Amino acid sequence: MKIFHVDAFTSQPFGGNPAGVCILPHPKVDAWMQNVAADMNLSETAFLMRAADGYSLRWFTPKAEVDLCGHGTLASAHILWQEGLVRDDEKITFHTRSGVLTCVKDGEWIGLDFPATPDNEAVLPEGIAEALGAAPLYVGASLSDYLIEVDSEETLRKLAPDYARILELPVRGVIVTSRATTEGFDFVSRFFAPAVGVNEDPVTGSSHCCLGPFWGKRLAKEDLVACQVSWRGGVIKVHLAGDRVHLFGQAVTVMRGELAV
Repeated sequence: MKIFHVDAFTSQPFGGNPAGVCILPHPKVDAWMQNVAADMNLSETAFLMRAADGYSLRWFTPKAEVDLCGHGTLASAHILWQEGLVRDDEKITFHTRSGVLTCVKDGEWIGLDFPATPDNEAVLPEGIAEALGAAPLYVGASLSDYLIEVDSEETLRKLAPDYARILELPVRGVIVTSRATTEGFDFVSRFFAPAVGVNEDPVTGSSHCCLGPFWGKRLAKEDLVACQVSWRGGVIKVHLAGDRVHLFGQAVTVMRGELAV
């Protein structure tokens, strides 16, 4: 079985968000996939298997299976095109726990068609603002996460969260965002998800299914450029299309091999 290490949402190796991509010749049990993901020890490992009209796709963190993963999907599409398993002009259809997802190639960029997950205004549990180290300007909740707006990019970059406190929340993670002051970007964000074994995710495609509608409404724009300002960093272009969000990113393969078990 072929397995790859791909840096997603970046055009340079050792940036963006690393993902494992494993191409399965036949089905594997959940425990086996979870063990592979734990050994890969990346924020997500994607498992692909050919289906009648596309590919089945599942994503595992080192601790758990997740419902939606942007960078794992981007990395998977990148590998299918790179390995010649799909033509460059062919749309890729993935069957996932979040429904049917599609990817298209647009020059050096890959476009992902994801469901929008807009937030609703919410009340942050007591003590979480202190755990983040910043006072929120706004608090919302999407299907999976809290969304917190802070006053500036500088505040966002300096956050040093108490992950043990965040782990107590009954959600996948916490998205923290602000308007961008870095030239060329509309907004910036960070994503903290200790509940699924990732204290801080380097670049999170799925969080932008919430961030896109949030900033689109505030900035009155359908096309936005975002930067996730983790220690690795990554760039995501966002296009709003009703109840869908189109995310565009780049990817680089840094390692390829074969599983021996």
